[in-house]
Amino acid sequence: MNDHDEKSTRTPFMVRKAVISDIHEIHGLLTYYGEKGVLLPRPLSELYDHMRDYFVVEHTRKKDGIQAVCGLGICWEDLAEIKSLAVLEGLQGKGLGSKLVEACLNEARFFGIKRIFVLTYVPIFFIRFGFQEVSKSLLPQKIWADCLKCTKFPNCDEVAMLLTL
Repeated sequence: MNDHDEKSTRTPFMVRKAVISDIHEIHGLLTYYGEKGVLLPRPLSELYDHMRDYFVVEHTRKKDGIQAVCGLGICWEDLAEIKSLAVLEGLQGKGLGSKLVEACLNEARFFGIKRIFVLTYVPIFFIRFGFQEVSKSLLPQKIWADCLKCTKFPNCDEVAMLLTL
């Protein structure tokens, strides 16, 4: 199911830009999945520096905090990265990740960015949006700055994917 299905449009969740008061929850969510080895954890200082990159999902009626997060990091005039996509366990498969990716893609279109890449362990999720697997060597060296912080560097086992808008 994707966000274009009628059922998913009736979910009680909304996507919005992150604000300062979200940073500690975002940090906790990314740290949780970082410790599991499925995404790169981000230090608080980096989250504050790049807060404007992030979208969050929250429940429209309950005050349960941040349910999911995702960022769009602009790398170059025509290239951006979808990064740090994380959805709380128990809420995965409910369209929250799709809503976040759509928000990032819409923002990329707004800024006139033509190419979006992602490094992922779940390529099938991104195929639904039109991403295609590519060699990591096709990505500019500039994007590897984050990779230097990863415990898996230089033996990255993520899949590189690219979407041309």
